[in-house]
Amino acid sequence: MTAKAQEVALDRMLVERFKGGDSAAFDQLVSRYWDRIYAMVNQLLRNQQDAEEVTQDAFIRAHRGLTNFRGESAFSTWLYQIATNLARNRYWYWWRRKRDQSISFDAPLGADNDTTIAELIPAEQETPEDATVTQEFVSRVAECMEELNEKHREILILRNVRNLSYEEIAEILGISVGTVKSRIARARESLREKLGEEFQQ
Repeated sequence: MTAKAQEVALDRMLVERFKGGDSAAFDQLVSRYWDRIYAMVNQLLRNQQDAEEVTQDAFIRAHRGLTNFRGESAFSTWLYQIATNLARNRYWYWWRRKRDQSISFDAPLGADNDTTIAELIPAEQETPEDATVTQEFVSRVAECMEELNEKHREILILRNVRNLSYEEIAEILGISVGTVKSRIARARESLREKLGEEFQQ
């Protein structure tokens, strides 16, 4: 059994225990997924306080809805879907308030992921110059990510930061796998275009 299959099986067991009246089972689910959900939401919102509130709200909603969870998708996929929808709502609220938050694009994206946003767009051919990412370039990547539309930024984070499969992303966003692939391609192309001048140097 793969690690992924083991994780799904454990989640299913905990869900069944919770439905059977074992409240501690939900605490275990929270322990298993809190950091992962927070990391994803924080990358979408780029604000720690909002990310904490959305993460907490996602688990509150999951707790309320778990008795009706039919298990047609993995628990993790269902939970990511709840969190993503809440983050979207908070994002537009944030956008209307024009809150200006910064993020370090050369810092690790999460406790369980060493990838950086700057690494999302690798150079076609790695050279010693490419390996030394200047602060100016990192800052430019941050600016370009800000300029991407919500759908493109969101799907890059789900794929490249959270390392979710095309199928998991499709379930979370409620779109087909084909749409996931084409949206990722368009998002990467859009980011490359915005970074075009830097790639020519």
